[in-house]
Amino acid sequence: MKLAKDVMKADVVCISPFAKLREALSVMRDKGVKSLVVEKQSEHDAYGLITYTNILKTVIAEDGDIDLLNVFDVCIKPALGVGEGLAVRHVANIMVNHHVKRLLVLNDNNLVGFITMNDIVDELMKDVG
Repeated sequence: MKLAKDVMKADVVCISPFAKLREALSVMRDKGVKSLVVEKQSEHDAYGLITYTNILKTVIAEDGDIDLLNVFDVCIKPALGVGEGLAVRHVANIMVNHHVKRLLVLNDNNLVGFITMNDIVDELMKDVG
């Protein structure tokens, strides 16, 4: 049985909640990712998540300014996360039931990775082929 830690990406791209949206877009472009984990500010804080969709909704649909708005103004916080020892089938079930494509992977509220629906499908394809 595959676990979240077996399928996740450990190389997670993070950003400060105080960064401007322009910086977030620049990091996304430079790293080739569509989302960033928003750093927590204390041990007991929650991580956040910012995606292209959040930024597009704010900047284009709501006429926001990428040089004035901070990541914190746009991100989803708290971001949904799963424990690293959770079976991948349960991770997939959470994604489907909550209509999300990305989840943080945590160990005692500390970020250890990131798992996407594509990661799970890629793993499934290995078993098929």
